[in-house]
Amino acid sequence: MQARRRHARQCRLVVAGLIIVTTLLFFTGDAPRVFIDAPTQNQLPRRLPLSLAAVREAATWPADAVLLPDREVLLLLHPNATAIAHNATCAFQGGASSPARALGRLPSSGRHAYTCAMPEPARRHQPFHAPRIVAMDAVHASPHDDDELVMMVKWSGRLVYDSVVVDGGDVLVFAKGVNPRQGVNRPASDVRCVYYRGRGGSADDVVASLPAATSAQQVFRCPPPPPAALLRVTLALAGEEEPIPSVATYSLPPASAAATHKRRHKICACTMVRDVGKFVREWVAYHAAVGVGRFILYDNGSEDDLDEQVRRLTAEGMDVTTLAWPWPKTQEAGFSHSAAVHRDACEWMAFIDVDEFIFSPNWATAASPSSSMLRSIVAVKPDVGQVSLGCVDFGPSGRTTHPPEGVTQGYTCRRRAVERHKSLLRLEAAERSLVNSVHHFELREGKRGEWNRRARVNHYKFQAWDEFRLKFRRRVSAYVADWTHRVNLQSKDRTPGLGFDPVQPAGWAAKFCEVNDTLLRDVTRRWFAAAG
Repeated sequence: MQARRRHARQCRLVVAGLIIVTTLLFFTGDAPRVFIDAPTQNQLPRRLPLSLAAVREAATWPADAVLLPDREVLLLLHPNATAIAHNATCAFQGGASSPARALGRLPSSGRHAYTCAMPEPARRHQPFHAPRIVAMDAVHASPHDDDELVMMVKWSGRLVYDSVVVDGGDVLVFAKGVNPRQGVNRPASDVRCVYYRGRGGSADDVVASLPAATSAQQVFRCPPPPPAALLRVTLALAGEEEPIPSVATYSLPPASAAATHKRRHKICACTMVRDVGKFVREWVAYHAAVGVGRFILYDNGSEDDLDEQVRRLTAEGMDVTTLAWPWPKTQEAGFSHSAAVHRDACEWMAFIDVDEFIFSPNWATAASPSSSMLRSIVAVKPDVGQVSLGCVDFGPSGRTTHPPEGVTQGYTCRRRAVERHKSLLRLEAAERSLVNSVHHFELREGKRGEWNRRARVNHYKFQAWDEFRLKFRRRVSAYVADWTHRVNLQSKDRTPGLGFDPVQPAGWAAKFCEVNDTLLRDVTRRWFAAAG
């Protein structure tokens, strides 16, 4: 047993050494473009990145595990692993266990994703190791084999967490912690994209080390490696001894992937969601009536009935897709992913939340909704790559509980000033780096943005307190501080008069009420009552 462990450690050190040497050679200008020479003994790194210690033959990879905030564990299984649909359980080293929740397959890699809470007894066994996913009645049937233990990586540190093949072969690699400040990005020339596999200690373990083409926020555009079925991918940075820990994989998309879209939609809508089952029907039904052809929901760990609501909408003929996106505070990266992978399916993408409704007062006199309504907003010149709309924020409007008839019906009083904006993006116009601020994207050369003053976004932002306080759990943007953090006190992302704790301010139900605005309420009552 000890001999096998020593052999495994030696092999893994060689893999990491190959990556480091290649990176160092590149940054001094002497690296080969693709294939790597074996390092000498004095070039081996002192410490192996955690995920590289988990490299195995593809068919026998153990689960990768990421320790998320609030002691939540994310498990990622091999795409070919057998998923456990019911009574899945996380079995931790030492005998502790907790129920596991299936998130489905990740959209890019196809890996099965599960989450579970890390029990208190498991926290006493350090370093933390990945639990096994088993059926509930098999928790104690097969104890951990020490040779199969995989170190858990922490989301709080730097991590390469996903990748996807786009644009005829380019690879987008998603990594947190490389560009931690908004608007301050490490030069792409400082970044190498390293593809590797785990067949032992030979030079073949590192397949390629290639220069990144772009570096912005959490997205890095990389050249593809030589053809291979399934690889790991990470990033190596100039001036650093070790590559970034990674749970990301690379695989060629199936040849049939380009043919999966039934047709290209003029306008799609994309949003990142968590526990919005009670809101999604109203949002989808309204926007489908005014011109959205397809809806793409990046599910950030919902625990409510969202899947059932989507199933019902789909059965009624709506085109609604849910994609598992378990990564906390990665909204910008999720939108970059969406803008890249849906170019063949959508010409325009509206990036709006489920409490935001695109509306023009000019539509108020229409007898019925029409797909031409949103199409008129994007009826622009060919060089216009983005259309922006101002947002008006609605308040609680006297409500103390969620209006069961829907937000457009229950919230009718708003602030006077236009705050923020949202945009519809012509996907082919996005800048190659895919940099965005959630509200809008940077555009490639030759494309420009345009404001539409005839339409707006009704943002039902300040809802009844029991709904609004849920925002304190966590903000979804990577570059917006959570409301519990005592920073950026004057930011417009904060709510006036609100502190750092989920404590209801006095008079909340009457706040943010300067204009009584029933336009959208009245027009939707007329439209959908007639349709029903």
